Amino acid sequence: MKPTLVIMAAGMASRYGSLKQIQQFGPSGETIMDYSIFDACRAGFGKVVFIIRKEFAEDFKAIFEPKLKGKIAIDYVFQDMQSFVEGYDIPADRTKPWGTAHAVLCASTAVHEPFIVINADDFYGRDAFEKAYRFLTQEANDHTFGLIGYELAKTLSDNGSVSRGVCKADASGNLVEIAERTKIYRDGNKIVYEEDGSKNEVAADSKVSMNFWCFTPYVFSICKEMFNTFLQKNLHQPKAEIYVVDVGAEFIKMPDNALKVIPTHSKWFGVTYKEDAPGVESNINALVAKGEYPQSLWGAI
Repeated sequence: MKPTLVIMAAGMASRYGSLKQIQQFGPSGETIMDYSIFDACRAGFGKVVFIIRKEFAEDFKAIFEPKLKGKIAIDYVFQDMQSFVEGYDIPADRTKPWGTAHAVLCASTAVHEPFIVINADDFYGRDAFEKAYRFLTQEANDHTFGLIGYELAKTLSDNGSVSRGVCKADASGNLVEIAERTKIYRDGNKIVYEEDGSKNEVAADSKVSMNFWCFTPYVFSICKEMFNTFLQKNLHQPKAEIYVVDVGAEFIKMPDNALKVIPTHSKWFGVTYKEDAPGVESNINALVAKGEYPQSLWGAI
């Protein structure tokens, strides 16, 4: 059974200011997601599942189905505030879904094989998909999950601070701790994060999570249990969210479990801010010019 690619594309793009998931960046009108799907196809993945908001469904289908037909199986799941909240009355001041762990839980109806889950607006690189495919087909099981680890210096934005999950691994490459740093940026020749009003230096080659996770369907049971606990504690916190990184942290606390940090040499880029868009387009054009991607992406498969 071929692994599945799950793309989280239900975010409201509050900082970016538009539906960045379907913005065109490639020379033939490709979105960032097109490159992720293309890399997944040539690595060996058999299906793509889009996690979207129901109101985006027709836009997604119109953009992706014509070019992906016959190349990879496609499915859609919807993340909304009512998903998996049976028995709870949603407060009126809640205006957004419950976070990325909730998004993954929403995919449980469509995913029955080992899978990766990624962000829609991040460019991850071919090497990451190839390593994830090998991991899912050779190592992954219900006690062994993985995440692709990027070098911190290769994941920063020139247009503002970013949030990154900074990983600490043991000698075997197993995740020991992941610390969410919500304000990381370059400060002269250093990289720092701010916390409690102070600046703290972090090594440029630190491995960080960019929300590229390798799971088996067992993760859905963990997500469901954690989401129920989250609702009990945070139902009336209008901005509270539960993240995939929380699931990873909980997973490694369980007996006999390991979460592998799989290093990649790929350079990440994405559109955290609207000002990042020209850089994304430039980076993609450079990769096309080097021959790593064809000029017209879907004419090549």
